[in-house]
Order: sequence, then structure tokens, then C-alpha cells
Amino acid sequence: MPLPPPDAAREPMHTRSIRVSSYARKDGLWDLEAELIDVKAYDFPKRNGQTHRAGTPVHHMHLRITIDQEFSITDAVAAYDAAPYGVVCSAITPDYRDLIGMNLLRNFRQKVKDRFGRTAGCTHMTELSYVLPTVAVQTMSNVRRQAEADLAKRPFQLEGCHALRLDGPVVQEFYPHWYKTSRKKASCE
Repeated sequence: MPLPPPDAAREPMHTRSIRVSSYARKDGLWDLEAELIDVKAYDFPKRNGQTHRAGTPVHHMHLRITIDQEFSITDAVAAYDAAPYGVVCSAITPDYRDLIGMNLLRNFRQKVKDRFGRTAGCTHMTELSYVLPTVAVQTMSNVRRQAEADLAKRPFQLEGCHALRLDGPVVQEFYPHWYKTSRKKASCE
């Protein structure tokens, strides 16, 4: 269902697009390629007297990580197609190799913030990295589902959001083996 129409006239100002694609590699690893693009809906003057045209990216950056089956990052590379301060911005790209060794499921966002916060990184590249854990989980869901079925282990996604809580209707219908009646419901019966 889309959002309701706005209740006031408005004009576009800024659009940020984030896209992430994942790939299964022949060597048993997975690549996640993330892209962030920022565009303004208006022209604005640049310091050098030129004009930045509406629709031309202000930021356009890429981040690729390679992960193993345990969600550990084995390789990382960053690149810029557009940045407001050109080579000064893009000079940080080699630093994002420090993502190697981090695990997407073990306090990843905090570790990224600690390593690349403020002047130690690029705000936009760091923000782009924050979407990687949930994309990795989606990428690996079928592989993990098969492994968990074989091991009779609770599916990893359960208890991961309100819809997948153990006492909820989704778990009751799709994962009845793991369904648990909540104490609150039990005391009302």
C-alpha cells in the first residue's frame, strides 16, 4: 500500500538511492555489491564558478564485500564515481579494506562506527555499509534454511523482528515446531 497523498504542495529537493546486489561465487563465497547515489532536484553553484546540474550525482559510490558462510568478510573494496570534494573524498577508499575480518552478524554496525566514525571514514560509505547485514541474511537464507532443517536447529530468522516472534501468528503457521504460547496469552486462557 503506498503512502497517502501529502496534505500540502511540495517540490522535490534530494533523492538518495541505495541498491545492493548479491552474487554466489564459484569458490563458495558470496559478493555483496552496494551502491549509493545522491542527486539534487535543482542546480547549484560550485566553488569553482561552475554549476552542478540537477540530476547529476553529488555522491555516487560503490562498496563490494566478499563473505563466507559464517558471514565473515574476506575481502572489501570501495570506489567513487562522484564525490563533492573529488580525490580528497575518494582517498579514503583503501581504508575500507579494514572491513575484512569483521562479521556481519556480530556487532557489525558498532564495529564499523568505531573504526570509520567521524574523520576516520566517509559518512556516506559508512552508511552504505550499514545495509549489508540484512542483505547478507537475505542472500544466505536458503543456504541457512537447508542447513537448519538438516540439523533440526531453530531457524536463524526467528525472533529477528516482530513478525517472526515465537508467540506470533507467522511462527504458529509457518514454523509450528518453534511456536511458543506467550505467558501473557497463557495467563488469559
